[in-house]
Amino acid sequence: MKSARPAVPVDARPQEGASTGEGGTREAVARLLMEQGPITAAAVAAELELSAAAVRRHLDALLADGEAEAREAPRRGPRGRGRPAREYLLTDAGRARFGHGYDELAVAALQYLAEHGGESAVRGFARSRVDALLAAGAQQVAAAHRPDERAEALAALLTAHGYAAQARESRSGVQLCQHHCPVAHVAAAFPELCEAETQAFAALLGTHVQRLATIARGDSACTTHVPLDAPDIQRSHEPTTTVPAGRQSE
Repeated sequence: MKSARPAVPVDARPQEGASTGEGGTREAVARLLMEQGPITAAAVAAELELSAAAVRRHLDALLADGEAEAREAPRRGPRGRGRPAREYLLTDAGRARFGHGYDELAVAALQYLAEHGGESAVRGFARSRVDALLAAGAQQVAAAHRPDERAEALAALLTAHGYAAQARESRSGVQLCQHHCPVAHVAAAFPELCEAETQAFAALLGTHVQRLATIARGDSACTTHVPLDAPDIQRSHEPTTTVPAGRQSE
């Protein structure tokens, strides 16, 4: 049983491009909403020494991206003419741009699980997680007749859960590409998450699959090869998962 795994640093830096120009100003507006919100546009303009037009442009952009929300400011005294003032504050999506500790918490929880329940407990959790993730669309994927159709349905299911997936034709089959992984930092410390995902793909697609690349290992996308010329296999078949050089089986 392993007692510890290397901690994976969580990047809590502002988004790329946020240090200069428009990005820097929007970052400053968002930070003020986080620190002082709910706050009016006039107060933001005064605090940052910006024009009202510039502040409203950035607030509108944050609203459009779902990073901020607006609500009517509480009245102080009789209501005057014109529209009531609005106050702005960040949403959960807006606060995410400043980083969070969810990944660190997840790694710590899995380390505790590995220490007290063993590797089998980690693998069990990984299987349970991916089964729950795919459960909602499993019937639609399984109902497709050909492996390529099932791969396309699986890509749509993964995209609905934030994985930005595509099914691309290759010379010998289909490559299922996931361009985003919400748990990449955690999977870097616990590859059981990737292994369980690969096994679930094989079971759901009904054919042998091979994991070629993962974001958790530093690749640009998670890529899974789905062959089209191989006969369908039993759903319990174990897939092939590429093992990086230097890593021994645990």
